[in-house]
Amino acid sequence: MNRKIKRITCLILAAAMSAAASFSAFARPEWPSDTGIMAEAGIVMDQDSGAVLFGQNIHLPFAPASITKLLTALVVIENSKLDDMVTFSQSAVYDVESGSGNKLHMETGDELSVEDCLYMLLLLSSNQAANALAEHVAGSREAFVEMMNDRIKEIGCTESHFANPSGLNDDNQYVSAYDMALIAREAFNNETLLKIDSSKSYSIGATANNPNGASFNMEHRLIMAEDTSSQYYCEGTMAGKTGYTSIAGNTLVTLTERDGRRLIAVVLKGTQPQYYLDSKSLLEFGFANFDNINIAEHETAYTTGEGPVQVGAKSYEPSDLYLDSVAVITVPKGAAFSDADRDLVTELPKDHPKGAVALVEYRYNERKVGSAWLFSRSELAEIERQEQIARSNAAQQESPSETPASVQPQDSEKGFHMSLPTILLTIAAVLAVVAAVGLGFYVWREKKREKEELARRRERRRQRLRESGVSEEEFERLRRERFGDRSGRDER
Repeated sequence: MNRKIKRITCLILAAAMSAAASFSAFARPEWPSDTGIMAEAGIVMDQDSGAVLFGQNIHLPFAPASITKLLTALVVIENSKLDDMVTFSQSAVYDVESGSGNKLHMETGDELSVEDCLYMLLLLSSNQAANALAEHVAGSREAFVEMMNDRIKEIGCTESHFANPSGLNDDNQYVSAYDMALIAREAFNNETLLKIDSSKSYSIGATANNPNGASFNMEHRLIMAEDTSSQYYCEGTMAGKTGYTSIAGNTLVTLTERDGRRLIAVVLKGTQPQYYLDSKSLLEFGFANFDNINIAEHETAYTTGEGPVQVGAKSYEPSDLYLDSVAVITVPKGAAFSDADRDLVTELPKDHPKGAVALVEYRYNERKVGSAWLFSRSELAEIERQEQIARSNAAQQESPSETPASVQPQDSEKGFHMSLPTILLTIAAVLAVVAAVGLGFYVWREKKREKEELARRRERRRQRLRESGVSEEEFERLRRERFGDRSGRDER
């Protein structure tokens, strides 16, 4: 009898738990999707959390046109000084696609600062400025393009490739909406780039064909629109970039901020003027349907309690741990922080912040909605202590040391003697062998790392394509079809 009672009790408890789980899942708000655009591809992403709020064909390749210049500007700013002087070469001015224009009539030998060129690049979309900046930073456009493609790998892009700094037509220049949103997010996190790209007008000094200087305005209509009755008015729009070629169609990147929230919209293969309205629709959808929740203010699993917290192979006291104070998750309106699922990632990339011991990632119905670095106060203090010791040692090594003249090499008790030149040659030979071995190991390790990184990127691309329902063969076919015609012109 007792066994029957226990069985019945267990069944009731199991049913209750199942019902509770079902109710919890039912109570969690669904992810909104009641929007769409006329352009072939588009995305709206939260700038702060990185959450994709809506996407249409976001993992397919498209020609980017001049929105490429956001990446160009980022690489330039990270590798030069604003007051550096840039000289426009014959190639920078005239080696551009026929019909792509020269809006300020730049001439060979013109000199402007990096800052002036960046304003021309982002506000006026000058192809000549893109070429001149690339040559200034890397020595050639080809070398600069390598820097561009290396940079997008660091950002996490796996579906894109760039072939020039301007965005003009090229068979090997393509980008997905998802990757372009990642690039824009990285670009807008750069304060210098955001300041320039948020400007509505700018003036440069004298050039050969502009002896009195020249002034120009931002071309992005959603940024420039101030009349609330205009179809292009979009409250809070602060930065972005336009693009157009005959192959790419109209492309657009837009950053908009309202009530502390910042959203990025990307539109690819659009038409004029619909691509502006598509971008506006994406942004309005994002602001109307989602909220951001601060992680540090709500997450208690790692920073509270009395017992130790296990992070990977190490244990920490909760008082030693703290979360990134500005990190957020993005969830549908009405959802609670507890509705998001949590994962602790302890295998961190090499460029993780100092003192970080893990990354806490959040998902909502299997969608990535944000993450926060988990820091250890004690490990951060130890890193800073070691850095201070290294700085002190470096300073001591740089200080001139004096060797008393009376100190002379002494023979050993057995009469063994090596001349100073012999000692130096021996040391040099040993160092050469060590260097050769070290170089060989380094080359082997780098090749292995590159193969592993390539495999990971391919796997991530396969995963994204599977999620989108597109095969790799279809991806490659679409890419070849879209970039087979190289004739065209870039007007923005």
